[in-house]
Amino acid sequence: MKNVTDRTSNPFDMRPPCDHFVPGYGDANADFHVVGDRPEQHGGLDTGVPFTNGAGRRLQKTLAEAGLLESVGEQPIPQQTFLSYLYMCAGDGEPSQSSYDDLERFFDAELRAIAAHVLLPVGERATRHVLETYTAQARKTPIEMDALHGTEVRGSGFLVVPIEEPAAWNETHPDRLVDGLAALTSTDYRREADLGRFGAGNDPYLVR
Repeated sequence: MKNVTDRTSNPFDMRPPCDHFVPGYGDANADFHVVGDRPEQHGGLDTGVPFTNGAGRRLQKTLAEAGLLESVGEQPIPQQTFLSYLYMCAGDGEPSQSSYDDLERFFDAELRAIAAHVLLPVGERATRHVLETYTAQARKTPIEMDALHGTEVRGSGFLVVPIEEPAAWNETHPDRLVDGLAALTSTDYRREADLGRFGAGNDPYLVR
């Protein structure tokens, strides 16, 4: 199934209960969904696009090297990629856990609408949330971001490739992420089920 929209920014018109927010941005039919924490940490306050601050630009450049972005900048051109935040509201300082919990429904709705095959959580909070909510691997996977960086966490549900906090990267992190994504994309990473067998005829009907 494909989403029918030509909107790159906020394709599903999410409206969280705040005056200033940074919505999801990218390809609504993405194979890859990059998940950050919040705008104050990963950028977008001025541009309205996730990952457009200094450390975010570092991540953009690496995603472009891996083939997930066609170009970088204040309005990067995605290549089968969607960018968003767990907490999209901005300007209120450090959110409480209850604030994260309150906005989680917007993130979850968008994630399930995109239905990417691969989730790329950035930083510890996003990685912990993704593993606990969208996989069965949380108890089996210590959240040690440097060790997890650029590696595949496989299990039921989504395939996950955690990314170390870009502000904490050293000179090895870009290459490790590019190499990990290259290894992944050289395989059949897509998670699809053929529901065509339940209908008339022999045509496949693939859903994520």
